[in-house]
Amino acid sequence: MRRQVVEHFAPLWELNSLWATLTEAERLEVGNVVETISYSKNEIIHFEGDESRWMWMVLRGKVRIYKEGIGLRQQIIRLLKPYDIFGYRACIADEAYNSNASAFEDCVVYRIPRAEFIRLVKANGAFCYEVMQIMAKDLAISEIQTVNLTQKHIRGRLAESLLALVKNYGFEKDEQTLAMVLPREDLANMSNMTTSNAIRTLSQFAQEGLVSLDGKHIRILDEKELAKISRLG
Repeated sequence: MRRQVVEHFAPLWELNSLWATLTEAERLEVGNVVETISYSKNEIIHFEGDESRWMWMVLRGKVRIYKEGIGLRQQIIRLLKPYDIFGYRACIADEAYNSNASAFEDCVVYRIPRAEFIRLVKANGAFCYEVMQIMAKDLAISEIQTVNLTQKHIRGRLAESLLALVKNYGFEKDEQTLAMVLPREDLANMSNMTTSNAIRTLSQFAQEGLVSLDGKHIRILDEKELAKISRLG
């Protein structure tokens, strides 16, 4: 269940360059209102349509941003890692959240009231510019994702998802095993395909020597070929 956390974490400005732009006075004000909250695996952080009362930053664990389609099928938009922020766009637009957020695994987050976040955007030019950069990068990712999911074939979409996991989470010590253990259903939801198609295509990649599979663990054996498949769609 969600609960406030007693465990000590470093302050925001030591973890993410966005918050490093704050003045000493602003850091004091933020420190007085920020909350440290834990969520259990699969617990909802916010629903699509909820009032945008908070923006968050991941401290530990991973967070899933997704939308639900026909038949409650999930489309994963992003998987967030420690020190990524989310919920900020709805706060700036002063509208409800347009997606769901849930704990992909047990996680801890900082949450900041919308009013405080908006005050900083209006008062601190460097902070506002950092937010604009983050928003611009997220927009670029969304545009690329839209093209990938609507124009690429199954193989291209799955290859793209695997490469995104490499980029976001990297490898274990062997430099091949993805540092993100992703159930096949979630991999399918990232790639806009059925779970059976994801399993079948992943098995084809394994037969072709592009990946190797050990339970839920995936080892990337030929990243260049996966990039080629993704590029050709």
